[in-house]
Amino acid sequence: MSGFEGTRVLVVGGSSGIGQATAAAFAAAGARVTIASRSRAKLDAAIAAITAAPVTGVELDLTVDAAVTAFFGAGEPWDHIVISAAQTPGGPARQLPLADAYAAMNSKFWGAYRVARLARIREQGSLTLVSGYLAVRPRATSVLQGAINAALEALGRGLALELSPVRVNTVSPGLIATPLWNRISLEARETMYADAAQRLPARRVGQSEDIAHAILYLAGNRFATGSTILVDGGAALV
Repeated sequence: MSGFEGTRVLVVGGSSGIGQATAAAFAAAGARVTIASRSRAKLDAAIAAITAAPVTGVELDLTVDAAVTAFFGAGEPWDHIVISAAQTPGGPARQLPLADAYAAMNSKFWGAYRVARLARIREQGSLTLVSGYLAVRPRATSVLQGAINAALEALGRGLALELSPVRVNTVSPGLIATPLWNRISLEARETMYADAAQRLPARRVGQSEDIAHAILYLAGNRFATGSTILVDGGAALV
């Protein structure tokens, strides 16, 4: 595996959860890390929380073509780019408003597509996408999320061919204890985690750092491209 000392790394969605853990892991490995997020407040909080090395932050909305074009048109190329999962509205296909469905696709899929089109990445560098295990184990109440995740994984495989020798991979997390779940009550959240831990072969719920480790593995392994790594505690097996 390659080292990251002095490499230039961008983590889109790096202000919380999996993205923040990934930024912290790269920083601890000696990379020069920039995190991008739509929220200035979240950026500032994440930067303050990452103590391994100085991290910079930039406000960036992947749904705005002009903003993405302007950001990637400036500065030197990146060594590694990670696009962490975006929070998207969900629900059964027949109940989710089409406007919300379009917004979800625009944020998570088209956002990644915009970055792939415009980002300059050094040869032998990497682009890593974050999808989700609903791509392989769909739910009736999360049809759109499964479709978006599957589309991201297919996008990653195609980009691995188009962008070669830049390496493109995808990490597919299962249930991860992140701030995404703070929208439900603490009691309901703890019950969900306990039930999942009992059901999963790994006998635990995933943490953001578990996914960060997988992302750094793919970024550092120069023979890994076009791959999707499922990190779900064995959820796809049961």
